[in-house]
Amino acid sequence: MKKILSLLLLVLMFVSVAQAQQDPEATKILNAMSQKYRSMKAFKADFAQTLENPSSKVKETMNGSITVSGEKYRLGVSGQEIISDGKTLYTFLKDANEVTITETDEEAEAMAPGKIFDMYKKGYKYAYAGTETVGGVKHDVVELAPEDRKNPIYKVRLYISQKDKTLKSWEMFRNNGNRYTYTISNFQANPTLATDAFTFNKAKYKGVNVVDLR
Repeated sequence: MKKILSLLLLVLMFVSVAQAQQDPEATKILNAMSQKYRSMKAFKADFAQTLENPSSKVKETMNGSITVSGEKYRLGVSGQEIISDGKTLYTFLKDANEVTITETDEEAEAMAPGKIFDMYKKGYKYAYAGTETVGGVKHDVVELAPEDRKNPIYKVRLYISQKDKTLKSWEMFRNNGNRYTYTISNFQANPTLATDAFTFNKAKYKGVNVVDLR
């Protein structure tokens, strides 16, 4: 559960970058991106996460999808669905055909999209790293580094489209040699959402086993 919620936090980083405190150019870019996502009532996106470790000759890719509206979200990844309406958390395991229902705890709430903006307002240094063209599109590149030297992530590199101020991809560098690349695709701003988008509709999961721990 914690691993998946941590992944959610990383996936939602493109709507959570804090107000930059150092580099004026980085501040301008990050503020524009943050404001763009804040102005949306909801959004949907697909993403791909690639883990690489050259020394271990590891390269793995995992695909997922995310829907967000305020503090409500729905995450699908690795055979799991995690759904939160802000108060109740549903974790559905596809292989087991089982859903566990819990109340959102302090950790889960801290990772919720509605609060994630404040999470990143402190603890990071920012610097503008120039421009890079990816797929024929120019991107501003911003690098973030945690002020806490004990943080296992020592650098994050963001690729922000100059055209529409959206975050197209980012790379996370860890002290253990792992590098995670996240790429966003099929992004939809303000999509039409079903009334049960952020609840677990048992009728849609035939024979599902419900474990209610509330």
